[in-house]
Amino acid sequence: MWDVNSRSSKLHIPEEDLVGSADGELTSARAASVNAHLEACWECRARMEEIDSTITGFVRAHHAEFDAQLPADNGPRALLRARLAESNSESQTGWWGRVFQFSFPRVAIACLSMIAIAVGVLWLRHSSHGNSLTLSVLSDAGASPNPALTPGATRQITMNEACAVPREEVVRDVSISLKQEVLQEYGLPRARLQDYEIDYLIAPRLGGAEDIRNLWPEPYRAREWSAYAKDALEERLHEMVCSGQLDLSTAQHDIATDWIAAYKKYFHTNRPLPSNS
Repeated sequence: MWDVNSRSSKLHIPEEDLVGSADGELTSARAASVNAHLEACWECRARMEEIDSTITGFVRAHHAEFDAQLPADNGPRALLRARLAESNSESQTGWWGRVFQFSFPRVAIACLSMIAIAVGVLWLRHSSHGNSLTLSVLSDAGASPNPALTPGATRQITMNEACAVPREEVVRDVSISLKQEVLQEYGLPRARLQDYEIDYLIAPRLGGAEDIRNLWPEPYRAREWSAYAKDALEERLHEMVCSGQLDLSTAQHDIATDWIAAYKKYFHTNRPLPSNS
């Protein structure tokens, strides 16, 4: 059971308190306890960021769905002027009837918007599971690195070195400190490391360097283009290079420029193969 007075990272904040904090519904004392715990607990900060990201995604989806349905400002103004011009010859509906007729579309849309927001908040409260939410599976955000941050970096490597070990044995794990530096650079200081592969853009077995310019946080749970698909591409390019079908510099260029386009090119498909998902 979480103690509101505890700052220990071993005791985690319940989901309802995290959501309540995001909604601003906690008492001042409880909100202060939650904030104090978040300062000390990496895992709870990551969960809080996922909740904030989910709310942001929902609000954006709400605007995309309903903003287009709102009438333009010029339309209602012109209609108002026309109504005022006709004020000397009121129809059978009377003045209140015309006001109701004029206002109803906007009122209805506003009500629908409020209902949608309320449903979204309820969904957020009741559909969260474990320590993470599922919004990340709905998009491929982050599937490709930011080229300004991760243009790719290589090291000198011979063909014998590249092909001496056929599979993942040549891949060195990235240090924890460097992983956290990459997350910080990408604006994800509170993200959970288990949700991302701090991946080499150009794989070490293809001459990629252990350099922050060659690393980015690649989500495991992207909708299609996940870390698993890129791992399959690296394996395919390594096989082609070592069998003489592909030049090493071409493989490095293609995967650094656009690894998703390279996947489509070398697997001859527009979507990841089921075995690579």
